[in-house]
Amino acid sequence: MKILSGNANQPLAEAISAYLNVPLTKAAIRRFSDMEIFVEVLENVRGEDVFIVQPTSFPTNDNLMELLVMIDALKRGSARRITCVMPYFGYARQDRKTGPRTPISAKLVANLLETAGADRVLTIDLHAGQIQGFFDIPTDNLFALPVLCEDFKKHVNKDDKLLVVSPDVGGVVRARAMAKRLDADLAIIDKRRERAGVSEVMNIIGEPEGRRCVLVDDIVDSGGTLCNAAQALIDSGASSVSAYISHGVLSGGAVARVASSPLEMLVTTDSIMATEAIRVCQNIRQVSIAPLLAEAIKRISEEKSVSCLFE
Repeated sequence: MKILSGNANQPLAEAISAYLNVPLTKAAIRRFSDMEIFVEVLENVRGEDVFIVQPTSFPTNDNLMELLVMIDALKRGSARRITCVMPYFGYARQDRKTGPRTPISAKLVANLLETAGADRVLTIDLHAGQIQGFFDIPTDNLFALPVLCEDFKKHVNKDDKLLVVSPDVGGVVRARAMAKRLDADLAIIDKRRERAGVSEVMNIIGEPEGRRCVLVDDIVDSGGTLCNAAQALIDSGASSVSAYISHGVLSGGAVARVASSPLEMLVTTDSIMATEAIRVCQNIRQVSIAPLLAEAIKRISEEKSVSCLFE
């Protein structure tokens, strides 16, 4: 087994490498003067089972192209099997036509990965589960929920009256799963989205008064929906509001928005490498999914079942 890391999230790749006690494969990844990407794998990979750790987060296009070039380099180096470990799958929000003459970019990315030579994909919390069907190669979509729930249990008091809240109707299944794990009640935010990145809370379906509320979602990008939901819950009498999110995209002014919001704490996984702004923010924290990914990589390499990782 070989583990190769791109530039998108080196700390995560190193944590996976340390967990498995498998050193990262040496590779040179650099840019020409016109920013073309060049990859040279500096170790023999002939007949090897290779795992590339590369989320396609910001800068999305650069990281995606880097992944495709790495796949091609390994394919031409006669690797036996190439697995793309993409903790965060970029373009996942473009999973259907939202209007006339619009793309389904998630399907395009799936086609690109397969054409480049990927044999398998391993990811965490796809924005839409049906994206697995866009691939004609085996695709494992792991859940970050067990990791997030374990962290939450370490920071909750037994006497707290918990309420798990979905910030929109589309996330109810995820929120219900967390509520079941925590033996908590469930509430739903009814929101209206006028355009991408702008939302307005309309109603709260549930009783947040006097409760410790936990917002659960897969992606936080601009932070507008999350912060509006937190404010609405506080206005409705919630004692505190925290959020557990799988992927902390946190683009633009999102970090400042979260810092000034009523959120007691925003917890994300390290599927996307934290920026300096995130690291210094007092109410944003990351938990590691390296053990989860490492265990999946080990099981895939040994041709064992990964089903237990979904529980």
